[in-house]
Amino acid sequence: MTLPVIAYLAGVLTILSPCILPILPFVFARAGQPFVRSTLPMLAGLAITFALVATLAAVGGSWAVHANEYGRHAALALFALFGFTLVSPQLAAILTQPIIAFANRLLNARGGLSAVPTAGGSLVLGIATGLLWAPCAGPILGLVLTGAALQGANVQTTLLLLAYSAGAATSLALALLIGGRVFAVMKQSLGAGEWIRRGLGAAVIAGVVAIGLGADTGLLARLSSVGTGKIEQALLDGFSGKKLAAGASAVASERTTLAADTQEKFQSDLPVEGLFPSLDGAVEWLNSPPLSVEQLRGKVVLVDFWTFACINCIHTVPYVRAWAEKYKDQGLVVIGVHAPEFAFERKIDNVKKAISDFKIGYPVAVDNNFEIWKAFENSYWPAHYFIDAKGQIRYHHFGEGDYEQSEKVIQDLLAEAKSERQSKAAPEPAAKLLPPVVKQG
Repeated sequence: MTLPVIAYLAGVLTILSPCILPILPFVFARAGQPFVRSTLPMLAGLAITFALVATLAAVGGSWAVHANEYGRHAALALFALFGFTLVSPQLAAILTQPIIAFANRLLNARGGLSAVPTAGGSLVLGIATGLLWAPCAGPILGLVLTGAALQGANVQTTLLLLAYSAGAATSLALALLIGGRVFAVMKQSLGAGEWIRRGLGAAVIAGVVAIGLGADTGLLARLSSVGTGKIEQALLDGFSGKKLAAGASAVASERTTLAADTQEKFQSDLPVEGLFPSLDGAVEWLNSPPLSVEQLRGKVVLVDFWTFACINCIHTVPYVRAWAEKYKDQGLVVIGVHAPEFAFERKIDNVKKAISDFKIGYPVAVDNNFEIWKAFENSYWPAHYFIDAKGQIRYHHFGEGDYEQSEKVIQDLLAEAKSERQSKAAPEPAAKLLPPVVKQG
């Protein structure tokens, strides 16, 4: 399979991911509408807008951040208006009358609402949905976004993002077709068409409030996407002989090979995977002044690559925070490296708010330019690198899970560092004195 095909399949899998939940009310509000004039334009708008917005994140610059942020605000306002019109037909008539009149003048048409093409309104709603959608970055989307971040915006990245979002649109289209039939049966058998429409409107308004207040993140943090991540990793492992950077095993293997000549055997039996790369390049440090590798020598260090809208990262944050608090007095230093997936994650104020919301007290390097990311040759959100007191990478873990093993590594490296300190502090054994030689005669 080619990479675009794999990206498409990964997009199809998003229907099984919890990250699709925040936008489902916006999508299903169009259920039961004509497919060609309503569903298709909406899903096309979603796919194209997401690809462009995700590509825009790679451009960087404050203008891209502001454009993404204002676009999200406008999308929320549009959906709030849309939700209220579904709840109240009277409000819908009042709000849409000026738009209909303006469109009729432009088209030089008569006939009121019928003169306004439904496809245009559906396309606008699709664009708004694309502005709000932030899918879970599994191995495949993570690979594409990493390439965009490191290489900048390019046609190949946009095409891969289009393939991914087209896959998501396909699965959503199937869900809409099924949902539309269910709604049609309910309308005919129960006469509940009005209540269904109002219920969808209420769901849209609830979705707007949840996203606007950030409550959707709290909900998604309770749900896991490990299952779809494993399926995506299996797809990647079968691509091109496992040569993709997003394949965690490939990166680990390369690091281990490069460090094989310098590998030493310690009590923890963990191999040396490489040296602690530079922490230079962060645009700002939060919760701490800038830290350097030299300052951290003698400490056991956990470097956590994350970003605040990544659901997988949100799932790991409580464990990382607990380790930072539990082992800080024993010599563990946790450093979060915030590397953004999307443009709105580049805004420092948004990162500060996320740090406050997640109650993160350890140092966080804001790596908007991916300098630290490149130094570690990282390819994943989240990624954890465990570094010993000598400044050597001894273990890593990509994604969620294996928390017991990760904590065991921390304990082993702390015990190892303590043992080495004690051995250095122990006094040298005194030399055994020989009896004096007595000269005769």
